[in-house]
Amino acid sequence: MDDLNLHFRFLNWRRRIREIREVREGRDRDRDRDRGLRCQERARHILVDGDTLSYRGPSGEVGCYVAPRPLTRDSNYFEVSIVDSGVRGTIAVGLVPHCHSLEHPPGWGPGSVAYHADDGKLYSGRAKGRQFGSKCSSGDRIGCGVERGSFGAPPAQVFFTKNGQRVGGLGVPLSPPGLFPAVGLHSLGEEVRLHLPPPGPPEDEGGAMLVDSLEEEWGRLHDVRLYGSVLEYVGKGKSIVDVGLAQARRPLSPRSHYFELEILDPGEKCYIALGVARKDYPKNRHPGWSRGSVAYHADDGKLFHGSGVGDPFGPRCYKGDVMGCGIMFPRDYGRDSEGDSDDSSEPPEVKVKVRNVMYLEEEEEEEEEEEEEEEEEDGEDMEQEQEGRKVVVRVGTPRKKKSVP
Repeated sequence: MDDLNLHFRFLNWRRRIREIREVREGRDRDRDRDRGLRCQERARHILVDGDTLSYRGPSGEVGCYVAPRPLTRDSNYFEVSIVDSGVRGTIAVGLVPHCHSLEHPPGWGPGSVAYHADDGKLYSGRAKGRQFGSKCSSGDRIGCGVERGSFGAPPAQVFFTKNGQRVGGLGVPLSPPGLFPAVGLHSLGEEVRLHLPPPGPPEDEGGAMLVDSLEEEWGRLHDVRLYGSVLEYVGKGKSIVDVGLAQARRPLSPRSHYFELEILDPGEKCYIALGVARKDYPKNRHPGWSRGSVAYHADDGKLFHGSGVGDPFGPRCYKGDVMGCGIMFPRDYGRDSEGDSDDSSEPPEVKVKVRNVMYLEEEEEEEEEEEEEEEEEDGEDMEQEQEGRKVVVRVGTPRKKKSVP
């Protein structure tokens, strides 16, 4: 009798395991299907060349592009720069559900909304729009986003901008898997440049986003947009003064003396500079170009130290490289705040010496001997310069990011 009960218990256990496995496989298929929706861009009568979209359809046919990922709480905004308004300037920018038909421009289909550049009207789920903003032409930027607070409390509060200025917004139904950035083109010669937010971090099984926005760490962001821990240049990039600057709120200190960045996308010419600068550094100047700054430039591998002319320093940097910069503080160097306060009081005058850690091991002994000789020769001068402090700025040469097992 006991053997019979044990047999039935074993059969029930096997059936239960099979049911659990079927449920898990079904859940995995649904997740893979949703990921497929997020990772496949769609386009009709539009040529996609990197971030540039151009109309390539026959006369009278609508061109439509839908991005591969929907907007999320932490990647809630995108922009479109009009490179050429074409014959009629019938350019539409907005958000659509994943089931949107490519035969209709954004704003005409159910559940979609779009700002149309040719007439300045807002279209929301139908082919008849209402007056919303001004018309747009070549050189203008149209932005679209969703208020972060409305992701958990639909309807989604969608807003639009023109050249960085908010135009208005409205509520739009929010259905899984979300609202996707979309662009409509409808006449010959129309061309735009699409600025999508970078991919967000993966979601855990509970759906919580593992994100640290780090917004409080930045004191100034000029022509630079912050997506979580990603910085993206959003300036015009047409002249030497079209520089984007991201400056941290707190200075380096003996407690926090080093930082790094990884190049996710070098852009057209990799005009990326990493270094340190004074608090009131000009916002339209690369670090290293003006007084009170030093920086390693990725495009040419040169070091700029308070001058527009750089010195050969290290190799050029490319996509995937990690650049670092730090300060070797003297042992007796100290500040009351240790860099943990936003106090506006000026730090003591600092004399900067730059070292390239790529050649540090080979030249360390020679440099130490040279420093000893300089100290002996300049002993009297050192006594007269007690007000200043001397630190060594270490700028690391690029390395490839290593994958963590």
